[in-house]
Amino acid sequence: MKVRSSWEIQKSVIYALFLREVNVRFSAGKIGYVWVFLEPLLQILIFVSVKILLFGKRSSFDYAVFITVGFIGYNLFRHIVNNSMSAFKSNKALFAYKQVKPIDTLIARLLVEIMIMGVIALVFIIVGFYFSYDMNPENLGMILITFVWLIIFAFGFGLFVSVIGFFFTSFTKVVKLVMMPLMFISAIFYTLADLPPSAQQLLSINPLVHFMELIHASYFHSLTDQFVNYTYMLIWTAIPLYIGLRLYVRLSKAIVSQ
Repeated sequence: MKVRSSWEIQKSVIYALFLREVNVRFSAGKIGYVWVFLEPLLQILIFVSVKILLFGKRSSFDYAVFITVGFIGYNLFRHIVNNSMSAFKSNKALFAYKQVKPIDTLIARLLVEIMIMGVIALVFIIVGFYFSYDMNPENLGMILITFVWLIIFAFGFGLFVSVIGFFFTSFTKVVKLVMMPLMFISAIFYTLADLPPSAQQLLSINPLVHFMELIHASYFHSLTDQFVNYTYMLIWTAIPLYIGLRLYVRLSKAIVSQ
């Protein structure tokens, strides 16, 4: 009988947790499936309608696509962080099995969010081509790199928040409170170039703004990455990930036993 390696065991555990999370996410049946696509669609329709009503249809780029790309990136970050915060407590009963590690639950939820956003992106691409929207990005490779970078950033931040939030519930409440208005200050439905210098400097403190600016600049020929600070993005990716991993290594036994 072949003895499985620790890596093979972890892969099996993550796969089982992945299937479990998918089942939980869509436990509402058809309504659950519909809402996954309805939420981003409503967001896009609302903001596109407001933009057209207030400023008209004139724009140097396809605004509907601009909004869609921005919301896909933002929702990916938001869902990864939000679902990470509850991963440990929601799966605590499974930690009785020594094969299941707390971080496996985070990885499983991360993969679920990537799958869901990937399907949503594919659906919007098909719809966009059908209705003759501008679906030809300027730099597809850079867009993919930025989304991978965004996923790593979200995972690191989610891990950091989940470890601290497991012991201090009030911390997760603060994070959830901050996440609510984050959508409006993350350059999802506008560019920094449209804002006055004072607002540009203020919003540039938010690392998500740099990710959104880079995604939009990589997609549209008329936009540039002049406001993107790559060093700032790297710092915000590396530090939460490093601290989160260090805290997890030191506190993983306490998470399992508490």
